[in-house]
Amino acid sequence: MRESGALKLLTDTWRGRFGVAVILVAVFVSIFGTLIAPYEPEASSLDVLQPPSLDHWLGTTESGADVFSQLLVGTRVSVLVGFAAAIISAVLGSMVGIASGYFGGWTDRILDALENWFLVIPTLPLMIVLARLLDPSLIVLIAVIGFTSWAGTGRIVRAQVLTLRERSFVERARALGAGDGYIIRTHILPNTLPLIFASTVLIIAVAILSEAALAFLGLGDPTRISWGTMLQNAFDSGAPSAGAWWYVIPPGLCITLLVLAVSLLGFLYEEYINPRLRRES
Repeated sequence: MRESGALKLLTDTWRGRFGVAVILVAVFVSIFGTLIAPYEPEASSLDVLQPPSLDHWLGTTESGADVFSQLLVGTRVSVLVGFAAAIISAVLGSMVGIASGYFGGWTDRILDALENWFLVIPTLPLMIVLARLLDPSLIVLIAVIGFTSWAGTGRIVRAQVLTLRERSFVERARALGAGDGYIIRTHILPNTLPLIFASTVLIIAVAILSEAALAFLGLGDPTRISWGTMLQNAFDSGAPSAGAWWYVIPPGLCITLLVLAVSLLGFLYEEYINPRLRRES
């Protein structure tokens, strides 16, 4: 019944249809982008910063490479970083939030202080410092974004667990001799999964933006093409001042559309698990 309600919310609203369509297209392109790209994304030619034409649908770069091919291939990095970093963030935030809320005491004080530290410290400067200290690679990029984005999920999960541990079904399980591990697996975790999922969806959007920002600052993986590295190369080559809008607008528009689509689905899911938001909207 709940599954049909969630599906109805996705199919009956323009936000749901738009979000699902954009994400499905992005995932498809990230898988098959290298196969459908008309040119080698890094192949150079004498057609430097040429406007869109029949040969190059989105024009060329400062080295004569095809912008459309780079756009297709670069989708993979943005999608991979977004989803992988969000999973790392969800796992860390869930573990810290459950341990903090369930065990309380010194465990709660220490973990809550750690959450507060990550919430207070500006995330982007922290990412920049970590990315600069470590070797630039896709794995490092995913780890940096994932390990600096978990605190919000941890705070939400902790608040939910603080109420769940006082519920009667948890007290009955504890009175019957159930251990902490069994109670967490059977009663605590299943009741926090909707909140974890909603937070994870929104973190995907943050991770995509973070990857683009780090790549634009030259802290991305230099061996891989992404939408962020395309923007960095465009600005480094002076494409905006040269009027080469076809080199700047497509990757920026793709980042905007994908982040918007993921955010809309996250907000829709929040409305689904919290009917009060649906009534207010």
